[in-house]
Amino acid sequence: MAKDTQDMRHLIWFEDLRREDVALVGGKNSSLGEMVSQLASLGIKVPPGYATTSDAFRQFIEANDLHHVVKDTMADLDAGKVTLAEAGKTVRSAIAAGEFPEDMKAALIEAYHELGRRTGNDNPSVAVRSSATAEDLPDASFAGQQETYLNVVGEEELLETCRLCYASLFTDRAITYRNVQGFDHLDVALSIGVQLMVRSDIGGSGVMFSIDTETGFPKAVLINAAWGLGENVVQGAVTPDEYQVYKPFLDNPDLSPIIEKRLGAKEIKMIYDEREGQMTRNVPTSKKEKESFVLSEPEIIELARMAKTIEEHYGQPMDMEWARDGVAGGIYIVQARPETVQSRAQAGAMKRFEVKSHGPELMRGISVGAAVATGTICLIESVKDIDKFIDGSILVTTQTDPDWVPIMKKAKAIITDSGGRTSHAAIVSRELGVPAIVGCGNATHVLHDQQDVTVDCSQGDDGLIYEGFAEYTEEELDLTHVPETDTKIMLNLANPTTSARWWRLPVDGVGLARMEFVINNAIIAHPLALIHFDEVKKQKDRDFIEKLTKGYDDKSQFFVDTLARGLSRIAALVYPKKVIVRMSDFKTNEYAELVGGRQFEPKEENPMIGFRGASRYYSDSYKPGFALECKAIKKLREEMGFDNVTLMIPFCRSLDEADKVLEVMEENGLKRGENGLEVYVMCEIPANVILAEEFADRFDGFSIGSNDLTQLTLGVDRDSGALADLFDESNAAVKWMIETVITKAHKTDSYVGLCGQAPSNDPTFAQFLVQAGIDTISVTPDSFLAVKENVAEAEAAKKG
Repeated sequence: MAKDTQDMRHLIWFEDLRREDVALVGGKNSSLGEMVSQLASLGIKVPPGYATTSDAFRQFIEANDLHHVVKDTMADLDAGKVTLAEAGKTVRSAIAAGEFPEDMKAALIEAYHELGRRTGNDNPSVAVRSSATAEDLPDASFAGQQETYLNVVGEEELLETCRLCYASLFTDRAITYRNVQGFDHLDVALSIGVQLMVRSDIGGSGVMFSIDTETGFPKAVLINAAWGLGENVVQGAVTPDEYQVYKPFLDNPDLSPIIEKRLGAKEIKMIYDEREGQMTRNVPTSKKEKESFVLSEPEIIELARMAKTIEEHYGQPMDMEWARDGVAGGIYIVQARPETVQSRAQAGAMKRFEVKSHGPELMRGISVGAAVATGTICLIESVKDIDKFIDGSILVTTQTDPDWVPIMKKAKAIITDSGGRTSHAAIVSRELGVPAIVGCGNATHVLHDQQDVTVDCSQGDDGLIYEGFAEYTEEELDLTHVPETDTKIMLNLANPTTSARWWRLPVDGVGLARMEFVINNAIIAHPLALIHFDEVKKQKDRDFIEKLTKGYDDKSQFFVDTLARGLSRIAALVYPKKVIVRMSDFKTNEYAELVGGRQFEPKEENPMIGFRGASRYYSDSYKPGFALECKAIKKLREEMGFDNVTLMIPFCRSLDEADKVLEVMEENGLKRGENGLEVYVMCEIPANVILAEEFADRFDGFSIGSNDLTQLTLGVDRDSGALADLFDESNAAVKWMIETVITKAHKTDSYVGLCGQAPSNDPTFAQFLVQAGIDTISVTPDSFLAVKENVAEAEAAKKG
């Protein structure tokens, strides 16, 4: 700590503080000093100010003889003679009634006017914030327990708010926290930070983390933003905008790696209150403010770079508050402290379950995931009734579609009458990490509302439903002993919002990223309805699309931006490892379900082998829609920086079709081999195997889709419950197809992987793939470790 002032007993200017001065001015103020003195040259702007010392606090307590009040009142609280509320009020009232010693009072007033002289204002508007001496330490987070006062003007208001800050050391929550943590109440002192206000009341403000707080993913910056002063965001009084930025690309000025932009409701904003005796007040935001993002994209990047700089300086993830000046312009950091919130999503993704004892078996179906869940059933048969769903219940229904996703996210488990392992309910459940049992036949008839049950998906293919709450164990999986394998094990992912939970898995990339999930759940509208909006016939659809694309003059750009951002969150998970993105593979009946889609889609008797995949991309009827997909990929790779993305063309029936698709892609700026772009073909049609050498001339590799390949080799509808027993990926004919394409691919030096569900469901199938020489196996996240172990054993056996 520099010692440029004669007497630093009462207060110290920020520029004279360092982060090691926690005992003197608390974590919050020492951190502000650290940034002012050390990071200004790196572009970190912090409003000027000063901090009172912990010695000044103790002098105030001593001068007003408050030791006895604190000690006696806390003793009465411990003895149960007074309530927590009574104890807190007694101490706070005594402190608020105290008087500053004359020398301390003079120092506070002189510093306030010196701040005014430095900033050209006789009575500057300042923020008065408390900072406990143990606050913002990783092992003692007092953050948010004391008070903050904004738009404080004049000597009288300054002294009054300083007293109130001192009193806030004894809020009920602060007293409770210290008791729980074992801190003596008189051992903790309080420093007051007096800082020039940034005019964010007419600008904007918010909170920023240099880490994803939900998953602990370390490569993302999370930014929340709202209109007006920042207290509403800190207190949770508004639903803010949310942005996420991929940190590793921030050093490249040519890239804009914003991987998430979510508009918040921003219901109110806090502004200055010019009425006498008032400092701030909340007012409703305007309709325009509600519908507008607070930050521009350059501002989002600027803030994210600040977060990265601050994190690198402190050597740990940081929690920061920021403010944008609506008068002078510029973005300022007004607080920075270590991030202390533990990830809430990591545990569930890394557990193994075993049921010890359970009630009678009620029924069984097809198991999805490997977890166990107990809960009370909420039976809902129609999507119209999803608002009746009780959070944390077990959802029982006939079947699901994308409309059910909002409550599926809130369910402890999911049970359906129909569907197989590749159904919507199964795929979404895997993405969410929620156990599900599908294809039960008559679950909605046998099970009843408010029934307590156990859903057991730990037993392999069969999912079991037991009466009552079973006893079961959860085992944390040790990721430090995952075996090394020559065969690369990758993930199948679709939901960008849950992808980050898997970042700790030592995967070799993403073998299948499904863009359909983003289109279904984020874009929602049919791409041609966006392109030809004026031709959309239904007024209901037009109204929905108008609302969906608000802020976009070109509605098709909404598709491009939303798809690129959605896929970027998956690409960011494993960068620089490969992410294989499959271009859209909706069937016509699925496309028709998108908003405005029915008028643009033909009705087909058998959509599974109809107008899907590659055949759509060069067709005049969908070619403009495919062009939007290409634009999104181009943005993802070139503007955002995710050049680890490889493209995959699904359901490509012929060599002529392959040529046409590649030609259309090139017309839209995606030329195979240019800027490192690789293009694979999905091997899911017997023709892809039979003509593998010729397909290898046109594509860089093959990704075997075992579901469709099985369906088309055996002539079995994979969605048919009546034929479920015949749908077998281990059938000799299917295995012959797989072995043959692997052999042909390797002869042409082409990549070959498999992204079907079979290796997840059947360890022996994984062993078969190793014996056949597969390059990569892509599986669902919940089965990654088991498949990794199976493959390691198979490789050892093969070498032995």
